Amino acid sequence: MNGAMRNDSDERGAKLLTGSTRWRDYSIEADVMLLGAGGDAGLVVRSSDEEEGVDSYTGYYAGLRNLDDTLVLGRAGHGWMEVTKPVLLNGGKVLANRWYHLKVLAVGCQLIATADLPSQASNTTITVNDADCISSGRAGLRSYESGGVWRNVVIRPATQSDVAAMLSSAHLQGDQISRSPDIGVTSLSGFHAPEADYPPPGLPSNPNAQPISSLKLFSVARLEEATVRGTVILTAPALYVQDSGGGVLVESLAHEPVRVGDEVEVTGTVRPGDFSATLAGATVRVLWGGSPMPALSVTASQAATGAFDATFTEVEGRLQNKAYGKEDTLIFDFDSGLQSFRAIMKRGRGDALYDKLKLGSLMRIRGVSVVDSAYTEDIVPFTLLVRSTDDIVVLAGPPWWSAGHLVAILAGLLLLALLSNYIYHRVNNWRLRAIAQEREHLAFEMHDTLAQGFAGIGFQLEAIRTGVPEELSGMHRQLDLASELVRHSHAEARRTVDMLRPQQLESQGLLGALSACAHRLVAGGSVTIVAKAAGDVQAIPLRISDNLYRIGQEALANAVRHAHPRTLSILLEYRKNSVRLNIDDDGEGFVQREDLEGFGLLGMRKRAASIAAHLDIVSQLGQGTQVAVTAALPPRITFLSWPRLLHKFLREKYRNATTVEPAHPRPYRG
Repeated sequence: MNGAMRNDSDERGAKLLTGSTRWRDYSIEADVMLLGAGGDAGLVVRSSDEEEGVDSYTGYYAGLRNLDDTLVLGRAGHGWMEVTKPVLLNGGKVLANRWYHLKVLAVGCQLIATADLPSQASNTTITVNDADCISSGRAGLRSYESGGVWRNVVIRPATQSDVAAMLSSAHLQGDQISRSPDIGVTSLSGFHAPEADYPPPGLPSNPNAQPISSLKLFSVARLEEATVRGTVILTAPALYVQDSGGGVLVESLAHEPVRVGDEVEVTGTVRPGDFSATLAGATVRVLWGGSPMPALSVTASQAATGAFDATFTEVEGRLQNKAYGKEDTLIFDFDSGLQSFRAIMKRGRGDALYDKLKLGSLMRIRGVSVVDSAYTEDIVPFTLLVRSTDDIVVLAGPPWWSAGHLVAILAGLLLLALLSNYIYHRVNNWRLRAIAQEREHLAFEMHDTLAQGFAGIGFQLEAIRTGVPEELSGMHRQLDLASELVRHSHAEARRTVDMLRPQQLESQGLLGALSACAHRLVAGGSVTIVAKAAGDVQAIPLRISDNLYRIGQEALANAVRHAHPRTLSILLEYRKNSVRLNIDDDGEGFVQREDLEGFGLLGMRKRAASIAAHLDIVSQLGQGTQVAVTAALPPRITFLSWPRLLHKFLREKYRNATTVEPAHPRPYRG
């Protein structure tokens, strides 16, 4: 940020490393600034085997510490050994928010650390000869219990000449201010463990300190002062302190900087509450730095009782909602069984977490449980005040059966059903088109062979009849009969060709094709043709229209040949889910008997059965004949009708799959 590396957290032993574990002799220098009190920040050399945690690496560290105002040079090996020297800068103080220049050099087993102010000529230098030294490792930045900022970081190889130059510079600067006996270079032969009284003595605990749980027993009517000692569990948006018996809210106008984990002593006026107490007008004194207190794992139902008010707790819940709150906060709403609760944290680096968390995820949340209506807004029984993003852990993602996923599945099924229906109709149309093309090919073949053959035979018979003498009357009659048979066969062949290739059906539609066929049959006669349509015209599939045309054509031909009608009526009626064709005549009629049905009527019934149509033939002597055929049309799929059609389709498939034909009995063989 702005050309500098920055760590705003109060983590203990935060590290940022670079380079190779094979780096041996080199120096690292940078401008360093501490962001808070009670900690240190500096540089790391020859580091390896890094892990998360305090001093959890193998290497050397040099930094400035403002708890005891010293320059620190130490060795970490998943433990800590150090040497220190009081600084000679700012009157012997290491100040926060002030730039210092820090340089660390490692050549062989000799380590040198120097700190100075860029604006002053004085410096503080420590040099250590470590007999069992760490020979190589990475370089990096580190802070402890204080945030830090680093800029102008430079790493370069080093030799013995760099050691001499660095020590010479330290002696020179020391000679310039040699009036102070503490100035100069401190040379040591190794590292030792920190002093047992670190931090420095002088902060004794008050022997009259009370347990925090006893504050709830104070009288509400009389203001009393009390002193408690505990560990800081939260610093913002309010200061909370907890001991083994419970927690307390500390209201202090101003106090020395504290961090989570610090052991503090608080003195203030007690205000008892329903579940926990508050110390108003309090003074806070830091006794020493410590480790953060572990969270107490409870259920949401237990936390809702208020028994853990002002206590650092850990609760599991499923995220139901997230939103940006007032005063630059993030608000998360959770459910745990039948219990709801809320978590609040500062935005800061929580924005990245806010975008990643998915609704419905199961999480573990650590924070200070409070039942104050200022945080709960009387919507939930308790709220967790979360310190950082590390206190929210995702245990499991949202379940797959969420509303969004179910809608997506239903949409996918709908698209699949529509696609299947589309593919089915396309395949069916391709099949019917192939049949139509084959029939057209057959019609052309019959026209070019059979029909033309009949025409040639008829021409030859006419030529023979012309050459036969008139006195051979018997021969003439035989030739006339043969010519008539040829003409009749030729007409039947042409009729068959027309039936195989109904071009009028494609160009004029079903009603137009039947009307044209009827006019062609009665051409030159006195029969009146009446053709009309009723209902909303719909598209009729090719297979259905073709068979209706064949049935109508046969009915018209039968009426013209056998009934001798005066009027032929053609009615094509479009209904909601079907189409009905009526062929009526006012001719002679006939008596309906199964043994009298000819090949034409049987063909009509077979064609009707092939398209699952219903055929009715009604006729009486002297009253004409009515032929009616009703065929179902494929249902039109709409947004409202597709579930019902899909259910019907699946039911039919299931019924067909589970139908078992009866077993045929095995014949007895004696």
